[in-house]
Amino acid sequence: MSFSMGSNKPEMYEEVRLWKNPRQRERYDNMADVFSIITTLQALEKAYIKDLVEPVEYTRHCEKLIAKFTAAFRQIESDFSRIEDFARKYKLDCPAALLRIREGRPITVRDDRGNMNKAIAETVSLFINLMDKLKLNIRANDMLQTDVRELLDVIHRMNLIPSNYIGREKISKWLNTLTNMNAAEEITEEQARQFQLDLETCYSEFNRLLTSTG
Repeated sequence: MSFSMGSNKPEMYEEVRLWKNPRQRERYDNMADVFSIITTLQALEKAYIKDLVEPVEYTRHCEKLIAKFTAAFRQIESDFSRIEDFARKYKLDCPAALLRIREGRPITVRDDRGNMNKAIAETVSLFINLMDKLKLNIRANDMLQTDVRELLDVIHRMNLIPSNYIGREKISKWLNTLTNMNAAEEITEEQARQFQLDLETCYSEFNRLLTSTG
């Protein structure tokens, strides 16, 4: 007795489609777009948390993804009133992405109305702390890098600081220098003097900005 599986069921070999008409196909394409944006945003958030992406690059990509999400989600709002409903249905485990979407801005761009005074105080403290360390001849990477990174982060968070603020470039340069050094490695005396001068220049310009916007 001969037997051939599926020999009398040609439909088993037909392509399975989720849609029956162009309108349904567009619906599934729109949902795929939203799914892709959320998973990409989640990956970006995790990369930023792990210091795998610089704040400026993170901010640029995050703003672009949030804008894309806003446009894409409008296309499926008739099926999902909230993004949480979409995530639950398709078993998306992306809490960081959902938080970013709810806030509507990158984590580096905070609402200055509630955090302005705190951010200014933090910036001043970090500037002074770094300048004091250099005056005390503290030059080890592991004693400087954390403060430099935090200073750059808080600068990126404040909307009052323009994109051409000199500190963005100079402090980024020093963070890059320290990132490429071993923990116990020290900057040279010449580097320390230049770092001190750059910090004083950036701090002076920061105070000028505060005065002009006050």
